[in-house]
Amino acid sequence: MGITRLTGGPIQMQRQEYSFTERCSRGTAAGIRWSAAAIASTLVWVTSVGAQIPEQSASDSSSDSARSTPHRASAPADTAPKITFGAFVDGYYAWDFNRPSNFDRAYTTQPARHAEFNINLAFVEAKITGPRYRGRLALQYGTSVVANYAGEPMIGRISGPSASQYIQEATAGYQLSPKLWIDGGIFYAHTGYEGWVSRDNLTYSRSLVGDFSPYYEAGVKLTWQATPSLVAQLDVVNGWQDISNYNTPPAGGVRFDYTLNPKVTLSYDNFIGNVAADTSTIRLRFYNDFIVQYAPTSSWNIAAVFDVGTQSHTTVDGGTATWYGTSIIGKYHFTPKVAIVGRVERYADPDQAIVVTGLPAAFKTNGASLGLDVSPIPRVLWRSEVRGFFSSDRVWPTHEVGQFDRGDAVVVTSLALTI
Repeated sequence: MGITRLTGGPIQMQRQEYSFTERCSRGTAAGIRWSAAAIASTLVWVTSVGAQIPEQSASDSSSDSARSTPHRASAPADTAPKITFGAFVDGYYAWDFNRPSNFDRAYTTQPARHAEFNINLAFVEAKITGPRYRGRLALQYGTSVVANYAGEPMIGRISGPSASQYIQEATAGYQLSPKLWIDGGIFYAHTGYEGWVSRDNLTYSRSLVGDFSPYYEAGVKLTWQATPSLVAQLDVVNGWQDISNYNTPPAGGVRFDYTLNPKVTLSYDNFIGNVAADTSTIRLRFYNDFIVQYAPTSSWNIAAVFDVGTQSHTTVDGGTATWYGTSIIGKYHFTPKVAIVGRVERYADPDQAIVVTGLPAAFKTNGASLGLDVSPIPRVLWRSEVRGFFSSDRVWPTHEVGQFDRGDAVVVTSLALTI
């Protein structure tokens, strides 16, 4: 992230895991067309090896006609796969009132750059769905991608962000039973309330609890529709937002989503795993996330999130560190095309387990934002937001190199198109 997201260790400003200076090159239109063609060719090949529907034999037909009670012949099951293609583009302009000297905004993935027009996120995707299989392949680009994937470990010659940041998802799934799926590959993280695509969130920018928890994972997951109201998920993954690995044991976590009634949904998810290299002392991270979603009317959406985590052998004296974060978001739709959204939040990491500021002072911050969403037509979304932060200590970079302030503010406007 423009912050840094943790990979095997805390997030640090201007370090390899979330370097503010790394940038990926702009993809060309020809590259996008080639990617879409490659996706289509792959999906066609997959479907060509699918099971064929056996034809009815002559003996079966004779037996049916000989029955005394006439009946209607059953139509063969439709085993043809459904293949869909899509794309998304989110462009933005942001002004950071601290005017960071290197134009990289601190402690965030979106929007990541100051005082420039840029692409926050653009992706193309292909999805395939069959009777007992499914998959998604999505390729991506943008400043949020560079910020978020900069923390990928670089161990060996074929690891790190250059090998993985352009893959948003690459998954293959199989239905083990009517209510149980297994999926593997690179996929969205099972943790948190806010997702990776701005279009799908109540606010344009991510809350601190969202930016300081995983957005993606690599591994395998089981999803069980336990009841019509309860979905449970078990994940075994490489680590805390890692595609490339840096230690031997895998990490894991669970998620439960329970629909209490049409207006209320309760969720819990967690992560447990070692975030230190094999050559270091084990640092066991245990993260817990609690979510309440409430929609009292068709015009209102309210969400409350509370995170708390611990990590062993992390404090100055080698003890267990604790951090927490919370966010409350409310969105009101004046009309189907116009909505206003507000947020208050708090994040505190006194032992710098997640957010390493690179300073003696830790990241203990309050924040608030106010946004306006306008959707003139269904596929177009224009979002504007003003957001402010105030910290207990001077941790926010300013225009003067080496100088820090207790607060920061940003104004951003974005225009997004769903294809």
